[in-house]
Amino acid sequence: MTSGSGPIRVLIADDQQMVRQGFGLLLGLRPGIEVVGQAVDGREAVALTAELAPDVVLMDIRMPVLGGIEATRLVTAGHPDVKVLVLTTFDLDEYVYDALRAGASGFLLKDASADQLAEAVRVVAAGDALLAPGITRRLIAEFSRLDRSRRTPLPRRVSELTERETEVLALIARGLSNAEIAEELVVAEQTVKTHVGRILVKLGLRDRTQAAVFAYECGLVRPGG
Repeated sequence: MTSGSGPIRVLIADDQQMVRQGFGLLLGLRPGIEVVGQAVDGREAVALTAELAPDVVLMDIRMPVLGGIEATRLVTAGHPDVKVLVLTTFDLDEYVYDALRAGASGFLLKDASADQLAEAVRVVAAGDALLAPGITRRLIAEFSRLDRSRRTPLPRRVSELTERETEVLALIARGLSNAEIAEELVVAEQTVKTHVGRILVKLGLRDRTQAAVFAYECGLVRPGG
């Protein structure tokens, strides 16, 4: 993994050679980012993650041999420090939901600009989550379609959250940034960061994307609520 002064190491997984090379060229020209490898399918992405120890994996959804969703699940389970940024041309609810549940830290369409791609890599590498309001709306819509009987009961560890931490978790689930949460609660942004950190530790979650999924999946936050 990268140190504070080292470049962000990126692995690109996509079955289309032109896409791999294009992303590799775009990111390779960005300061502070190093493309360390390319994978042609999900199985190779999992193997190269173990071999190359990237900081971020750019993961296509639709690939042969092993798809991006299952590859994401294997990468995040076997390498908790590696962040997965899912790339797809398909702006569909099912992919958003499945990718985030599998452990992805971000979700980006392939028509994103070079600047957006590089910024997304930096965001997830820093330990934050790329959960744009548009993605949040689709996530909420997906949970709206789920039958409540399929939702997971609230784990006991939720009771460990303070009232303010529960409030912050609900705002995370709405897609608010730390700055927006601070404004909403009339507190310092650093205070919000502290709350978010404690929430993730208490719930055993990777990042705020997983916190948002957790909040909806457990019924702690309801769509439209």
